[in-house]
Amino acid sequence: MRTAQAHSSTKEKLLDAAQQLMLVKGFPATTVDEICEVAGFTKGSFFHYFVSKEQLGKEVLARFFSFLQQTSREGSFRMKSDPLQRIYGYVDRFIEMSTNPQMPNGCLLGNFTQELSDTHPEIRSLCAQHFAEWAATLKHDLDEAKAKYAPKAHFDTQSLAEYFIATMQGSRILATAKQDPGVFKQNLQHYKRYVKSLFDK
Repeated sequence: MRTAQAHSSTKEKLLDAAQQLMLVKGFPATTVDEICEVAGFTKGSFFHYFVSKEQLGKEVLARFFSFLQQTSREGSFRMKSDPLQRIYGYVDRFIEMSTNPQMPNGCLLGNFTQELSDTHPEIRSLCAQHFAEWAATLKHDLDEAKAKYAPKAHFDTQSLAEYFIATMQGSRILATAKQDPGVFKQNLQHYKRYVKSLFDK
């Protein structure tokens, strides 16, 4: 049991180091040697768990997305029976996350999409899959809200969910360029007001 736990801990430390470095430097500029140095392990340990840097990239991406989804769903708003209140709570949760210093500073999903789409098709496909899963999380509540409050409205809940993701990713780029994290709150509040205008609620 202790051996299995040690192996798990070693792999987690390598993934932690990779995420830390790739959020700052990007995937192409991060080397296996750097990951091993930050994690405190040898390259032999690295290749015991990962056959290649690309495999590591896939696993760290999946791990990051799982953490993002889990963290974004936490909060009392998930217990609300009204789908609109869940939607507003979901947006507020991301605003809260953007000001939390314990949250990762950056988004591997957005970074990998921009950096690797032309050179790593399998990672690009994974990014597309995760974006689709992310949109589906919000679309579920948007579908319920539309059925309840605006059944005859012509807006599309899929594109409205994807619009949220586009707002998030674009705000991250703009916040980085301006060195102003307040961009997140401002733009997500704009999104929230837009949704309110669609439902008139």
